[in-house]
Amino acid sequence: MPFRFATAVTIAVLFMAPSSGSTQVLMQRDVSLRMALTIAETALAECGINTSVAVVDRAGRLRVFLQGDGAAPHNIELARRKAYTARTFRRTSAEWAKLTETTNTGQRMLADVIPLGGGVPIKVGEDTIGGVGLSGAPMGQPQEEACANAGIAKVADQLR
Repeated sequence: MPFRFATAVTIAVLFMAPSSGSTQVLMQRDVSLRMALTIAETALAECGINTSVAVVDRAGRLRVFLQGDGAAPHNIELARRKAYTARTFRRTSAEWAKLTETTNTGQRMLADVIPLGGGVPIKVGEDTIGGVGLSGAPMGQPQEEACANAGIAKVADQLR
């Protein structure tokens, strides 16, 4: 009987000990400065001089911001928040805005998110590594989203 008890305790201790797999270094993809700049420049060229473009990394930190020569001052904050929203919720900011009209409405009270279209997540497969947001496009939020997608398409070969 003592042998069985000792064996059971030994097995239990082995299962409780952390495995070597849980102590490894995490390897994550992220938006590089060059990638962010290419996305922003392409999106701005598509949407015009009245537009502002923000690109955030996987942590939601602003990586690049470009403000068109004719952009309004408030576009800075709107573009950044749209990019952050797209990154945070791993979907376009327009999809998130629609979703939170009736479900999870409390998410709209989180800091830095905004229920407006114009933000698109930057993905490598299903892994969201950043977001791009625009504000001030002449034809509004659908055009901003299209310009964001054009910027992401420009670096699509790097997002594999």
